[in-house]
Formats: sequence, C-alpha cells, structure tokens
Amino acid sequence: MSWLEQAFVSMWEQNHGFPRFKKAGTMRSFVFPQMSSGSIENNRIKLPMIGWVKFRSSRKIPDDAKLAQVRIVLKASGWYAMLTLQWNVEVPEVTPHGEAIGIDVGISHFAAVSNGKLFPNPRPSRALERKLKLLQRSVSRKVFGSNNRKKALSMVSKLHERIANVRKDYHWLLSHNLCDWAGMIFAEDLNLKGLARGFLGKHCLDAGWGQFFEVLEQCCRKRGVFFLKVNSKKTSQICPNCLTETGKKELSERVHSCDHCGYTTDRDVAAAQVVLMRGLAAVGHTVKMLSEGKAVALPVTKESSPL
Repeated sequence: MSWLEQAFVSMWEQNHGFPRFKKAGTMRSFVFPQMSSGSIENNRIKLPMIGWVKFRSSRKIPDDAKLAQVRIVLKASGWYAMLTLQWNVEVPEVTPHGEAIGIDVGISHFAAVSNGKLFPNPRPSRALERKLKLLQRSVSRKVFGSNNRKKALSMVSKLHERIANVRKDYHWLLSHNLCDWAGMIFAEDLNLKGLARGFLGKHCLDAGWGQFFEVLEQCCRKRGVFFLKVNSKKTSQICPNCLTETGKKELSERVHSCDHCGYTTDRDVAAAQVVLMRGLAAVGHTVKMLSEGKAVALPVTKESSPL
C-alpha cells in the first residue's frame, strides 16, 4: 500500500472523508484563520496574500477587541467579510422581571400575543413566487455553461437573497416590538423539523420560525429581557380561563370557545395565554386566571379568516 493510499485510509478511519476538487461555483467562502494586529484601519482590511481591501463597516469595532479571523463570503449581492473578534465581555444573566407575555406562532397570523395583539404573516416567498417561477424557467431554457445561464442564475440568487432579507428584517422588527412590551417573553418549544415535513411544510419554512426564535432570543439578551421556551403540547386544546381541555380543533376553526366557562377569543391568542401561564409557572411566579384580571384578551374580530 502506497503512502497516498495509507493517507486516504487514515482519513477515512478518522471520519474526515476524502479530499475533493474545489471546482468553480462550489465554494462560496474561504477563511483567514489568523490575522495580525493592525489589520484594520480607516475602513480597510489587510488580507494575507491579497493586501489592503476597502470594505464598508456595518458597526463600530470595539477598541479593545482583537481580530481573530476573517471569513470572506460570496453572496448574490457581492462580497462580504465576516469578522471574528475576541475581547473580554461580561454577559449579564437576565432574571425574570417585569411584565410577562406569551407568544404563539402560526400561519394565518405570524404571531399572536397573550395581550390580544395579532401580527400578520408577510409570506415573503409567496409574494414573489410568481417572479421566482419565471426566473427559474428562464434558467432551465439556457444552454448549460453559457454566459446567459450564469446571468439568469445570478438573477435567481438575488431574488432568493431578497426574500431572505425581507424575512429576517421582519423578524428583527417584531422582536424589538415584543421587547418594548415586557420584561419576560415565553414562546413554544416547537418541533420545527417535524412541522417542515408536514403538508404545511412550505408555509412553515416560508415563515422561518426557527430563525425568528433565534433572533428573538438575541434581541432579548441585548435588551435585558428574560426569554424562555415552554412545552408546546396541547396549547391550542386548553382553555386559558378555566384550564379545561376543550379537545382538538380543526385548522379552519379559528375561534376558541369554551363550553365549560364560556370564554371566547381568537384561537391563537388563547394558545398564547396558555404559553404565558406555563412560562410563569416555570419561573416560579403565581399564575392567576384570566377572570381574576391577570390578562384580558381582545374579542374576536371579523377580520380573522381561516387558513
């Protein structure tokens, strides 16, 4: 066995896999793992083997931060430099405090809050689905390897990036809006992979709930708001007023109406109120019923439409 074969066998035994050829179009980023001091000055960065390159800084770099590594990423809109910084920062531990809210994510409404507020679902992919379909059809009709095909692929990539930017911008705006209202935010701990495999998987992926929860957690940490995920089991099958199990509802049934106590409100708002109660119980707070004035939901409006 030659030394090359021995090297391949060793890599395979260590679960490293075999080396692959880096052909054009497959690699979209590369990393400079070590950066020297003084590599950044006046919106310029000095990259090894490349030299000084101008860049537009998205935020101010701390003076006491040390540049550890730089990753150069190619996107449809251009080249980006992802800087990894190292500096001593004490992250405060956020404790439960202030007013609490619970949120329930959905498709007909992106998010329902326990105080009765409903946020619409922007559906960025569905809004641009027709344009995306035409661009992808244009790509399929181009000759493989031609410049016209590369231009068509670039237009498709830019549209995908636009959809992702619209979705993420909405997540940040909504997260800041929620943080303005409360000191504690509770959300459902959903099985996102299972939802993505269901018959509504396309709509679930378009909403981007996983990214929204990550953005919301980051926003809460930055603004000193306590964030916690609670069990999502049967949140839409329990009455938040009397805690009676009302049974499974059809997707077209958008109103929660309890036969035991007569409490009626929007289905998603009721689920958010159940999430709020579970979150308060998890942090050791006393949970009061809605009839005692802890939280009052807004009445159901005629604008609520089935899925």
